[in-house]
Amino acid sequence: MNLDLTEDQTLIRDTVRELCQREFAPQAANWDRDDAVPPSAIAKIAEIGLLGMNVPEEWGGLGYDSRTVSMVIEEIARVSPSLAIMVSVHNSVGAYPIYAFGTDEQRRKYLPRLTSGAVGAFSLSEAGSGSDASALRTMARREGDHYVLTGEKNWVTNGHHTWTFLVMARTGEPGPKGISAFIIENDQKGLTIGKSEDKMGLRGSDTVTLAFDGARVPASQRLGPEGEGFKIALKSLDAGRIGVASQALGVMTAAFHEAARYAQQRQAWGAPIAKLQAIQFKLAEMERRVQAARLLIQKAAWLKDTGQDFIRAASMAKLYATEAATWVTHQAIQVHGGYGYVKEYAVERYYRDARVMEIYEGTSEIQRLVIARSLLKDGVRL
Repeated sequence: MNLDLTEDQTLIRDTVRELCQREFAPQAANWDRDDAVPPSAIAKIAEIGLLGMNVPEEWGGLGYDSRTVSMVIEEIARVSPSLAIMVSVHNSVGAYPIYAFGTDEQRRKYLPRLTSGAVGAFSLSEAGSGSDASALRTMARREGDHYVLTGEKNWVTNGHHTWTFLVMARTGEPGPKGISAFIIENDQKGLTIGKSEDKMGLRGSDTVTLAFDGARVPASQRLGPEGEGFKIALKSLDAGRIGVASQALGVMTAAFHEAARYAQQRQAWGAPIAKLQAIQFKLAEMERRVQAARLLIQKAAWLKDTGQDFIRAASMAKLYATEAATWVTHQAIQVHGGYGYVKEYAVERYYRDARVMEIYEGTSEIQRLVIARSLLKDGVRL
């Protein structure tokens, strides 16, 4: 596994970094305050193709490998985790599943717009089925050439920005084998998009509920065979976990840099607090966790790109990086002291943004289950 960036990857990283610093960094705190990333920011992301990163060029995307996608998400998250999760969700579980599991007709209908400006979303969770996702109750009843959907979905990222929702609904028996996937457009009759949730962090990211009241969806908008929806969801989430880990890496890296900068400027007892061993130990531990997370993410991306089983590696990367992000951002506030608790300093926002990363796209507890079951399947004694 080569850890060096290629010339193309370096160019992509520098281009994204310059865009983020020029266009997004001055506005990120306002997006948090106003609870919204504006459409203009999404348009700038679309201009350089970042809404089609893992869709092949023949279908309108950029055809980036997983490591390059990860690097882009990290760069955006250093400035705005809210924008980063929008881009990550769109690419990994919004647009890509249509390419991976869709028919050519579905690809022709949806991918050109999804790679050029329209936003996709993913809808699996419900009020009574979060980690126990296969217990979902939203029904899709077949009536001729249509399915009639009834039920409610929760925690849908990208909310009011979204053109297409990838929705999981029950078409058969209880459990995972009775779930199918549907591509549903935002103007679908019988669909109501709820208000944005008032969240602790990632406030610029639009999170909504969906309510289906007899929505008649053409059977041509079912993604994959009937009963295969849960498999599609899990395969999509496996790749999405690399994106969440990359988002966590970006926010903790930004928090670490803020803490190191502040420690060298803040004076106490006649010298910068960076001279104090207590602060030095915090900074050293921050750097260790940042670099460990980076290596786990790169390994997961490399396994995926080389066609190997990456599920355990993706869960390990997501688990470690998100818990490390919570710890690093917490310590960044500690280094800042009282100033870290006020909104004037970015570390306050970074801490709030990082906390939810241990929850969405599979909680830390679920990641530990995935890792343990993978180990047991391979015959490793725990």
